[in-house]
Amino acid sequence: MPNRIAALFRRRPRRLPDLELAARPRPWLSALGLTGVVLVGAWLGLLVVGNVRTPVGPMNTTMALRPSLSGGTKINVSPLGALTLDSHVAPVRLDVNVDQLDPLRSQELVDHPERISGLQDEVVHDVEHGTFDLAVRSCVAVVAGAGALGFAVYRRPRHALTAGGLALVLLAASGASVYATWNPKSVLEPRFSGLLSSAPSVIGNARGIVTDFDVYQQELARLVTNVTKLYDVTSTLPAYQPDPSTIRVLHVSDIHLNPASWKIIASLVEQYKVNVIVDSGDTMDHGTAAENGFLDPVAQLGVPYVWVRGNHDSRTTQRYLEHMKNVHVLDDGHARTVGGLRFAGIGDPQFTPDRAVAPGGDAAEELAGARLDSALRSQRAAGTPVDVAIAHEPVAARETDGEVPLVLCGHLHHEGDEKLPHGTRLRMEGSTGGSGLRAVEGKYPAPIEASVLYFDRDSHRLQAWDAIKLGGLGLTTAEVSRHLADDNRPGATPRPTASTPSGKATASRHP
Repeated sequence: MPNRIAALFRRRPRRLPDLELAARPRPWLSALGLTGVVLVGAWLGLLVVGNVRTPVGPMNTTMALRPSLSGGTKINVSPLGALTLDSHVAPVRLDVNVDQLDPLRSQELVDHPERISGLQDEVVHDVEHGTFDLAVRSCVAVVAGAGALGFAVYRRPRHALTAGGLALVLLAASGASVYATWNPKSVLEPRFSGLLSSAPSVIGNARGIVTDFDVYQQELARLVTNVTKLYDVTSTLPAYQPDPSTIRVLHVSDIHLNPASWKIIASLVEQYKVNVIVDSGDTMDHGTAAENGFLDPVAQLGVPYVWVRGNHDSRTTQRYLEHMKNVHVLDDGHARTVGGLRFAGIGDPQFTPDRAVAPGGDAAEELAGARLDSALRSQRAAGTPVDVAIAHEPVAARETDGEVPLVLCGHLHHEGDEKLPHGTRLRMEGSTGGSGLRAVEGKYPAPIEASVLYFDRDSHRLQAWDAIKLGGLGLTTAEVSRHLADDNRPGATPRPTASTPSGKATASRHP
């Protein structure tokens, strides 16, 4: 008996279960991890094997899909630059790299220009074939990439298959987004960078692009031909004759004593065959007589220079320009026909460098805008309607709504476009001087901005404009983007014009 009792005491007591709280599963964390694996794997798959080499006309290209927040299409033509199109909105971007020109096909195109007539059909066929191959290869790439990474992370075939399937679903959803948002007209509003920045002036008038697509097709084919010659002789693109059906206006503003601006303006005048320059003010910084010599290069630009006073330009500055050859100073709503267009403008009522005078603020600007609006109304009543109004401050410019098709301004040092409630288009220019001495106040240097406006020679209506942006101090970037006016978009209905019994056209304040 004592032995049995001792044995009981020696027997180990059974271990009670731990009273720990079991860790609750977190399915959202697992889902988040799987999503990361799918995205990274799909991206790696596209990067490694998701591209297709295909000929397009006389060029050998590489097409690829790349992740993107905004979508679109980018065509890289090394070493000329790049062409960007807002072709679609999706989490993928189509990249087309022009690798080289096929010597045989290129030489045939140069030697036999008559073959250009069939170039469009050939290019369309090549692009369709290339995009189909790209779609198939992209599906294989995302499934393989996501599946391989899923197996490497989870070590389970089931998870690998799940990752591959989700990647395929993601690509299909992206394709549906591309299909739903596809914009074939994006080719009419491209953005050019690098040496291709001259392409808008090479291609010509946006009105011709819309109404005479055959001519546009020929110009594009000529551009391809010239690129072929460029690769062949490593020279520059030949210059085209300017389109005679447009009036080209260079809009500059807020130069702020930057001497580099005159060289840039002279280059744009030559490159775009500009007919008229419009300066919407703040050419100076303090408006002193000592600064007047800065304005002397204006006389050497070779085209008429239309100018209105900004809030950094003094009356001394204005008088100096009034006596300069080929300069047209506009103030108090006075109108003048220059280069085939009728302009009217008003100087800024405020001169902010003068600390002895309290600034009038927006109230002064609105009053000046009202005076300009009244002058525009008088011009229209006299049968000499104004085509373009000019003010420095956007507050003043907005007062002209309904009395003029287009009003130009500056002041805020960034480019902008706005259709006002009563139909007037307001075009605000950035700083053509890169904000002058203020260029380095921010984190990055302010860009140098200007615009080339294309007007129909008959109707005097704005057809399109090229927004030009150059890198600021120390930067060497360049971008040109083409924009079409609403009335000039494909499929747009021409705005009806009412007529009086005498046959004169009348404009409504509420079109």
